[in-house]
Amino acid sequence: MTTPGSSPSSARPLPRIRSWLFAPGDSERKMAKAADGPADIVLLDLEDSVSPENKPAARALVRDFLTARDDRSRLWVRVNPLSGGETLADLEAVIPAAPGGIMLPKAEGKADVEALDAHLTRLEAANGIAAGQTRVAALVTETPRAMFRTGDYEGAPRLAAMSWGAEDLSSALGARVQFGPNGQYMPTFELARSLCLLGAAAAGVAAIETIQADFRDLEGLRDRAQMVRSQGYRGMLAIHPAQVEVINEAFTPGEAEIAHARKVIAAFDANPGAGAVGLDGAMLDRPHLVLARNLLADAGLHA
Repeated sequence: MTTPGSSPSSARPLPRIRSWLFAPGDSERKMAKAADGPADIVLLDLEDSVSPENKPAARALVRDFLTARDDRSRLWVRVNPLSGGETLADLEAVIPAAPGGIMLPKAEGKADVEALDAHLTRLEAANGIAAGQTRVAALVTETPRAMFRTGDYEGAPRLAAMSWGAEDLSSALGARVQFGPNGQYMPTFELARSLCLLGAAAAGVAAIETIQADFRDLEGLRDRAQMVRSQGYRGMLAIHPAQVEVINEAFTPGEAEIAHARKVIAAFDANPGAGAVGLDGAMLDRPHLVLARNLLADAGLHA
């Protein structure tokens, strides 16, 4: 099993993965604004934000935009779902420009990622791109069937992250309400969030929280981002540039957290082979060491 956010030897190292900002692939202005901002990863969107009649033009625009940039490792493309008949056209247009990764919507298990991998392997070879360089993030709860397969992704090729979505699932269910009176997700959607987190942990990849649609509620966004980070999420999707700084701050470990993580690692280093060590009056076992190392990785630091 891989460490969340780790990469195969043939792939470029992942950038930081706190904020994932969508930008519509049919707007050069919005793509440029997103890419010139502080988002860790920019998702150039060929799916929901592009109308069917604009998709061919958007593919060309995204390809040309990627070609002109030097920071393509952080520029990913959300393609159309495998079930819709548009995915291959998306990939054939953008892979020659070597995006950092592909986001696959409406994924329904490991087999979908394997099918995507087959396309990517062929297109990388045809365009002189190192095999495995193009990473994959999967949206894993957007259909009812997908909900039952969130634990199916271990060993999925190229997979670096899993995220979830409420909007498409809500439509598929015929659910008119996503949130309760207290502003929290209703049980079905909270289940989707939990299944994504558990599935990502089982697969050894990063769990990424879904969007907050109200981009003006930055205080609510901060509270939500801090809450999901405390549960194990490693980053969050964004739909507006104003959300990015809040997300980056919420998913950046503080100085006290970093200092404690270093103390945990130092305690285990001083006791090689130990299953548990004492620190500040508490007994810590190996899972605490894993958490400490992951926290430093999230901060962009070495242990």
